Formats: sequence, structure tokens, C-alpha cells
Amino acid sequence: MILDAHSHVHDPLDAHLLALDDAGVDRTVLFPTRAHPERATDLDSLRHEMGVLERALAGGSGDDAFALAVRELDQALTAHPDRFLGFGSVPLGRPDAETAARVEREVTARGLYGIGELTPPPGQSALIEPVVRAAHDHAGLPVVIHGAAPTTAEDLRTLAELAARYPKVPLVISQLGGAHWMDVIELARAAPNLHLELSTASIVFAVRLAIHELPTRTFFGSDAPYGDPVVARTTVERVTRAGEIRDRVLGGNLAELLGLR
Repeated sequence: MILDAHSHVHDPLDAHLLALDDAGVDRTVLFPTRAHPERATDLDSLRHEMGVLERALAGGSGDDAFALAVRELDQALTAHPDRFLGFGSVPLGRPDAETAARVEREVTARGLYGIGELTPPPGQSALIEPVVRAAHDHAGLPVVIHGAAPTTAEDLRTLAELAARYPKVPLVISQLGGAHWMDVIELARAAPNLHLELSTASIVFAVRLAIHELPTRTFFGSDAPYGDPVVARTTVERVTRAGEIRDRVLGGNLAELLGLR
């Protein structure tokens, strides 16, 4: 089974399904999103959507935008339960009791597979600790954190420290840590519950090295619509040989983490 570990709700959904079919992907993790770059038809409209993304990454989106993203996710999961593996997000920086209640209401009560993609502002990755604590209280739900810019090297070290404090919670760092990919591979080697998702890596041998160092804790992902499932799968296949390790990265590792086997 080929599993894409990272994608966001598309508008329209059909475009996403076609991309998954082209890549031979059976199912994909689906995160809510406030930005829709796939809607853009020209540079101005793309700048608008990327502005929405920048505000979200800086922690600036309000409750209305968050609620809309959750509704879009629910609609996608209802329409295609056989293709999408839903993850639910929660706002950061809220009181611990509110965070715990939101994880119960927005994730576990809805039968979702985990929490994410969390996007703490740069330099503030410690804000996810109440979420990780709540995930621990719910039998170690996987928690996915944005790893590319504006995430800093110090943020990644903070995430590794959180992994050490909550060893039963699988923490998944997306986009192979962006420009800090060497740092994040080193951090993950020392933290058994840190996992790396490989989407949008700008250097092919970064993907090769991550898989070599962490063959059981790396996941093929596209970060669609920012990345493409065909390109992402091809990258993994270019740096691996046919066999157990490739099969693990393309789906086996994630299936094991999410209990799909």
C-alpha cells in the first residue's frame, strides 16, 4: 500500500485525487489548511494565497479561518473516506485545559488519526507542548509539526527535547526540516520517537541520507499542493532500491504508525 504522509485539502478535491492516481498512491494523510495556492490563476492571486499561508505560519490566523479549514477537512473526509486519512489541528497558545478539550473534541471524538500539521511561529515551538501532553493522554496520538521555513534550527532542537520528555508520543517533523535537514536527521537519530516526513526536500541526497539513517522512521510525503505526489514518489524511488526499505518508506512505516496493518 502506497501512503502519502502529508497533504492538504484541495479545492477542487478532484485535482488532488487525479494527482494521487497519477502517483499510484492508495491513501494520503490529509491536513486542514487555510491557504489554497491551487486556486491561484495568476501571480497576484498566488501572492494572495501565499499571504494567507505566511500569516498562518506566523500564528496570525483567527478562529473563523480555523473553523473554515476544519469544515473543509470534514467535507473531504466524508466525500472520500477510502482515500484520505484525516488529521486534526488545534490552535496553539491556549490554556492547557482548553487544548486538552480541543484534542478530545476535534481529533479523538471525530475518529481522526492524529494531530497536525501544527505551525508554531518561528522561535516558539515550545507552544506545542500542551498539545503533545494531550496526545500522550490519548494513547500517544501522532503529532505532525511543520519543519520548513520559518521553523528555525533552535525550534527543531526544542522539538527534540519535547520528544525526549514525551517518549510515547510519535512526533513527525515535516519537510525534512527544510534547510536544517542535516540537523534534524542528527536529532532524530538520538530520539526514537522522532520521525521525518520527506516532502519538498530541495536536495535529493538529503532524502537518500535520511532514509539511510532512519529507514524505519522516514515517510514518503508530497505536501500537496505545494509539492507533487509523482515527483515525491519518484525522488524516493531514485534513492532506494526495490525491496523492504523502499516499501517501508513508501507506506509501510506510516501504516505501522497509524495502525493500518
